Formats: sequence, structure tokens, C-alpha cells
Amino acid sequence: MQAMGAWALKPLVELTPAEFADWQSLVEERTGLIVSEQRRTFLEASLSARMREIDVPDYRSYFSKVTDGRAGAIEWSSLVDRLTVQETRFFRHRPSFDFLERYLTARLDQTGVLSLWSLGCSTGEEAYSLAIAATEAITAHGKSIRFGVTGTDISLTALEAARAGSFTLPRLVEVSPVLQGRYFQPGPHGRLTVAAELKERVCFARLNALELESAPMTGMDVIFCQNLLIYFRRWRRREILNRLAERLAPGGVLVIGVGEVVDWRHPEMRPVEDDQVLAFIRETV
Repeated sequence: MQAMGAWALKPLVELTPAEFADWQSLVEERTGLIVSEQRRTFLEASLSARMREIDVPDYRSYFSKVTDGRAGAIEWSSLVDRLTVQETRFFRHRPSFDFLERYLTARLDQTGVLSLWSLGCSTGEEAYSLAIAATEAITAHGKSIRFGVTGTDISLTALEAARAGSFTLPRLVEVSPVLQGRYFQPGPHGRLTVAAELKERVCFARLNALELESAPMTGMDVIFCQNLLIYFRRWRRREILNRLAERLAPGGVLVIGVGEVVDWRHPEMRPVEDDQVLAFIRETV
């Protein structure tokens, strides 16, 4: 079994420089993601695995297939799942969630409704973490507050897993036993499943980060966009952040992965003074 698995990860052959350039351009054009030379082997393995499944003999033929009209769009959707799903876990980067807890405590004094958004939610861990954080803050505050969390991602396979809400224990290493007992139920094969009361607070939808201008989310109190921007060119990162700033309510907060941007400024956004967190609050009018 191990030998078979190792074989399945090996590319059929190496991409030629011209083929690699074509695939780089296609992936960036359609998703904004950069496939650097360091990720060349990952691209080859991802392409090869899919090509074996559908019996396509070479990279050039597969390139033609994914760019061929409606049928190509369907095949592209299958391929992009392999290229974009990232490993994640609950409460990834704990300082960001510690900051969120402090922010929500203050925000609850100003509103009776909370809207939170996880952009690039992958298989749902971040979106459910936001829901847990909001529930805990509301409970501690003692007010009757309505809230909802939206998780968006480009991968349909990741979104399907997110909606299922079933996770292995390593994904919950940052979740205390108390919170596990409060928000999860035992599932098959040693997995934990998100409790129905929490799951109903979270919805998932497909969204390409290049198409934020058409996203329906507005007036958001919280937007988390972590471990996504690093895959984009610098100018596109700024473009995405500008779009997200427009989606925030006055006083809303945008939380980004530390180190993902270093030179972004926006006239309506104020940086949060915290050495461990990269976040911006939209100024109130």
C-alpha cells in the first residue's frame, strides 16, 4: 500500500519550461495564485494524479482539456481542488483569536447582531473557530445577540468537507477539552463532529478571491483572511484587502496572517497596535 501511494504521488514526467510557464499563467489568471519554482513539484504531482484518474497521457493534452469550453470548466473545478486545499486546524494562530475575544467583548456593547466571515476557509476549521469564539463571547457578555459566520473558498471539495463538520483529533489540538465537550459530539472512526447548534450558525459558499466585487457580504463585523494572501502577487494582495475593507461595517475588524502584507495602507483602516497580530479596524464615521 505504501509503495502504491508513493507511486501515485510521482509525476508522469517533468513539465518542460514552456509547459510550466503555461500552467503558471493559467492558474494565476483563473485563481490569482502564484505557482513558484519551489512549488513546481507540487504542481506536477497534482496534475499527474488527476491525469492518471482520467487517462490523459501528457500535460499538453490535459492543458487543452481544461481550457476547452464548458467541459473544460467542469474539469478545471476538479483540478483546482487539488491545487488549493491547504492543511489547517482550529484556532490556528492563537494570538489572533485572543485578540478577537477582546474585540468581540467591546463590540457587543455596540451591536445586537454580529456578522463574521472566513475568507479562504478551506475545510471549515477557521469558520467554526469564529463561531465558537462568538458564542463564548456572547455567553460571557450575557446579552441576547444574533450572529452568523460565512465561510468561503474556491474549492468545492473543501466546502463539502466543511459542511460535513467532521474532524480528526489533530485538527482540534488547540481546542480545550471543555470546549470540545461543549461544541462537538463523538463521531465515527474517532472523529469529532460539530454540534448541530453551532453548525446552524455557519454557512459555506464558493467564492474566488478574485471576484470579491460580486460577493454579497457587506457590513461585516469581522473578516478573517489568514494564510491566503501569501499565494498572491503583492499588487493583488493590496487589491483584495481594499475590497475586503469595503465589506466591513464601521468599527469592523480585518484580521490577516502575520507577515502576509507589510506595506498596505487604507484611508479608512486603522492598524491594531499588537505585535503578535496583524489586524485593521475600519474607522467609524
